[in-house]
Amino acid sequence: MAKGLFDLSGKVAVITGGNSGLGLGFARGIARQGGDVVIWARNAERNAAARQELEALGVRVATRQVDVSSEQQIVDAYAEVIKTFGRVDTVIANAGPPPASQSSLTLSTDDYHKFLDVALHGAFYTLREGARAMVKRAEAGEPGGSLIACGSLSMFKGLAGKPHYAGSKAAVGAIIRGMAAEFGKHGIRANVVAPGYIKTGMTGTADELSALDKYMLVKNAIPRPGYMSDFEGIAAFLASDSSSFITGETITVDGGAMVMM
Repeated sequence: MAKGLFDLSGKVAVITGGNSGLGLGFARGIARQGGDVVIWARNAERNAAARQELEALGVRVATRQVDVSSEQQIVDAYAEVIKTFGRVDTVIANAGPPPASQSSLTLSTDDYHKFLDVALHGAFYTLREGARAMVKRAEAGEPGGSLIACGSLSMFKGLAGKPHYAGSKAAVGAIIRGMAAEFGKHGIRANVVAPGYIKTGMTGTADELSALDKYMLVKNAIPRPGYMSDFEGIAAFLASDSSSFITGETITVDGGAMVMM
C-alpha cells in the first residue's frame, strides 16, 4: 500500500463526475495513494468501468447514480457513504455539463438556470453536506478534511460566449473561500483546482483536439495540452495531510497559460 507524504490509507474521498475526464483523473490519484473512492455520476456504465479500474489498485470503491442538482439525492448519497465507509475525508465537487458556446444575448433563462442547477447549486450542496460530515467528525474529536472544487481559468479572465459557465466557476470560488474561513477552526481546508486546456471527452472531437493542440504550443509555457494524468498528483496532495496548512487557494493546473497572458 502507498506510503509517504501523500499516503491516503484509511481516508475516503467523494468525487462527483468521477467516472470520466478530470474526475477520473482525480480518482486515480487518490486511489494510487491508497485512498478509498466514492464516485457519484449519472452514467451507470461509466461508473462500473471506473469502479473496476480503481478496484484493481487495491482500494475500496463505491459508485452511485446521483444528479447533483437534487439536494435530496446529495443528502441521501452522503448517508450511504457514512453507512458504508464510516467517514468522509475529501470531497471533490467536479460534476458539470460541457458548456455550449452561446452569446449572453441569446442564452435562454431556462438554459441558464439548468446549467447553474448542476455547476453551481450542485457544487454547493456537495461541498456543504461534505463539510457537515467533516464538522461532525471534528466535534467528536477527529478534526481535518479537504473540500476541493474544480474551477477554470475563466475565474481570472473574460470568456466570451460562456457567461453561465464562467459565472458558475467564479461563484464556486467564492463559496470555497468562504468555507475556508468558516471551517478552518475544525482543521478543514477548502481549495479550488483551476484547469487550463485539458484533453478530455468534454473538449471536442479528434480533429478539434488536433487544432487546439497546435494552439497550445504557443499559448502555454509548457507547450502541450494537459491530460487527465496531470490531475492525479494535485488530487493526492490536496487530499493528504501534506496540504494541511493550505486553504482558501485557487491552484491553476494550466501548463503556464496564465503566466503567458
